[in-house]
Amino acid sequence: MTTEQKQLIKTARLAGVWYLILAVSGILGFMIFHPQIFVTDDPQKTLNNLINLGSISRIRLLFELVIIVSQALAAVWFYKLFYDINKWAASTLGIWGTVNSVVIMVGAISMSSAIEIANSSFPTFQEKSILIHLLGKIITNAWSVGGLFFGLWLIPMGYIVISSGRMPIWLGRILFIGGIGYILQTFLKCAGVHNPYLDILVIPATVGEFWMIGYLLIYGVRPAINSEK
Repeated sequence: MTTEQKQLIKTARLAGVWYLILAVSGILGFMIFHPQIFVTDDPQKTLNNLINLGSISRIRLLFELVIIVSQALAAVWFYKLFYDINKWAASTLGIWGTVNSVVIMVGAISMSSAIEIANSSFPTFQEKSILIHLLGKIITNAWSVGGLFFGLWLIPMGYIVISSGRMPIWLGRILFIGGIGYILQTFLKCAGVHNPYLDILVIPATVGEFWMIGYLLIYGVRPAINSEK
């Protein structure tokens, strides 16, 4: 194994580490802790949670910050990993991944504001409820619109894998399909379609992401001379 290949594998594994942190913090933050605090269409319950479950609220916010940082670092390391393979696609992947991090930052700002408002002595409880409801909607929609750019960053990732032969071709295909699924789901939700079956659209993305994480951490990336699919 050449020195260049060893360095590339090291870069791949670091990208895998950041991607793993992104996945774990997303599951814990958005799927585990978020529902404990933010109750859909019940701002008064959410306000009470923010006041009475202060430590959990802060943990939820911290996970949001970890998501932002790990998404940004994953985008940078993927760019570094793929730059010499496909400069255009690597640049696109890095940009869209970073934009997704910025979109999620809007949710973190809203979350931090909600915590501060809930624990302030002003305004009144009713006025707080209105503000919490608004901020809760911003958080939800930031994640929803963020899905657009999360889908966009999976598409060049999948394209690089498919075209380069440096990873399994079906990994690239699933990532590509998953990216399209995220984009389609976002457009349908923004068009007013509310159906639990829409979540099926992002299943390929989830499969592809965890496959990518595992492949990066275990194998890294294939040498350039290996064109095996």
